[in-house]
Formats: sequence, structure tokens, C-alpha cells
Amino acid sequence: MVLKNTTLTTVLMAVCVLCAWSPVLAQSTLTLDQLTQKINAELAKQPGTFAVAFRDLTTGKELLIRERETFHAASTMKTPVMIEVYKQVAQHKMALADSITITTEFKSIVDGSPYSLRATDDSDTSIYKAVGTKRTLAALVYDMIIVSSNLATNLVIERVGAQNVTKTMRDLGTKDIQVRRGVEDNKAFAQGLNNTTTAYDLMVIFDRIATGKAVSPEASKAMIATLLDQKFNTAIPAKLPKDVKVAHKTGSVTGVRHDSGIVFLPDGRKYVLILLSKDIKDDNATLGVMATLSEWIYQYVMQG
Repeated sequence: MVLKNTTLTTVLMAVCVLCAWSPVLAQSTLTLDQLTQKINAELAKQPGTFAVAFRDLTTGKELLIRERETFHAASTMKTPVMIEVYKQVAQHKMALADSITITTEFKSIVDGSPYSLRATDDSDTSIYKAVGTKRTLAALVYDMIIVSSNLATNLVIERVGAQNVTKTMRDLGTKDIQVRRGVEDNKAFAQGLNNTTTAYDLMVIFDRIATGKAVSPEASKAMIATLLDQKFNTAIPAKLPKDVKVAHKTGSVTGVRHDSGIVFLPDGRKYVLILLSKDIKDDNATLGVMATLSEWIYQYVMQG
């Protein structure tokens, strides 16, 4: 049977419309090299310096941009601190149920002089109302991650030791992460004694967590559960579908915005994504760019 011209034209028009509107058919398949070029082109438009580290934990494929460049770690250093807590718990040096008295007074790593944390400089203000009371180590670790509590962080670091955190990072295979101190140690900051990281090293430790190799499978699972409760979701998760879960830790100081974590797809696949920035001019614009890069990488993974 031969279709009449009008019928054939209608069919062809329908196919064209379908191609134009279907996201699957309309998007061209990108290679990893093409995606890297696309990301580099986008970042070249932005003020500041950016690093990207992506590792597909199913295929092993990686996308790396300035992955070894050093950045102020900001609050991304709280993930290494959490790992150290679980390590020392596994060594029976402490327990998650241990109680810690909340204080705002700490000692500078420069000369031991005292400095204080204030609620006005912290993303978590509620903990300051509990000064003088006790909280469990587990509660402090949770707040350190999900609301990036600086006070909780300092209390935890004081307990586990910053040098121990860095040593554990080396044991996990990182070369450059440095956890030197707690937050708001201005004397240390003035001398350049900061917590630093690279995108590659953060990728390594999140890989270890995602594959159950950070302390133990049980500890890794517990850390993922905490990271999944992250309250700041304006970068990696922002433009991803609701059924995609992200276990991540953000970080920010003046001129710096970071996000780092594990992306879990509904089909069981997962990948690690690290996005770092420094010398930026517009926080919201930077977060928007990061959200877009995350979306592009998600789309790339979904091609497979």
C-alpha cells in the first residue's frame, strides 16, 4: 500500500516535531572530551578560578580540571574531620555517645592564646544557646556536616586532633589535604596557616566513603546518611531531578564557594563530583554556574 502524499507529509511532520521536543532525541551525545571542553568554555567566562573533579564509580571514567590546584578548604574540611571521628571510634578511643561540654573558647595554634566563636559568624546559631551544657559527639558531628556548625566543628577537632585528621587523609591516599586547625583562628589565618585542599583529594576521600572504604563499610554508610541530610543545596543538587540523591558537603569563605560529594542515581549507579572556586566576585552567580556544571555531568552520565 502506498501512502498518499498528504498522509506521508503528516507523518514526517510528526517525526520532526517529536525530534524537536524530545530531550532524548534532541540532545546530541557528548564524549567526555567534549564535555570537558564545554565546561572549560563556560568557566572561562567566569571571574575567579575553578577546579572540577568527577569520577564515575561504575565506569571509572574521570573528568579533571585544575584538580591539583590548592584551594582554601573552607568547610569541606569537615568531611575529613568526620572520617577521623569514625576512625577513632573504631579504634575505641572514643564513642559517639560521649558527652562534650559546649564552650566557645579555644586556643590558637600559633601561640596558644584564647579566641572565641560568636553566633553572628556561624551558620548554626542555636548551639550557642546551649553553652555550658553537654551534647553527644554524634550530635556535634551531625551539626558540623548538615548545617556546617563552626562551633560544633571546633569542639570535635579539639577532641580528635587536627594532625590526626591530616594523617588519616594520607592513609586514605590523599597527598595535599591539610587540616591544621579549627575555625576563626585569626592569628593562624594571618600567618597563612589555613586548612587547604585540592579537588582531586576530595574526590579520593568521597570515593572511599562511597565504596565503603572510609574506616569500614558500616562507618561509610553512617557518614553517607549524615551527608544526605545536608541543608545547603544550591550547587551540586540544585538542578538535578528530585529522585537523584546527593550526599555532600559545601564550603564557603569570602571569595570562595565549594561543593563536594557523591551523587546517587535511581538505577543504583553513583559518581563523585567536586566543584571548587576561589577569587570569585558573585556568590550567587558562582553557585548558579556550579549547579549548571553538575547538571551537565548528570546528563553525560545518563547517556550511558
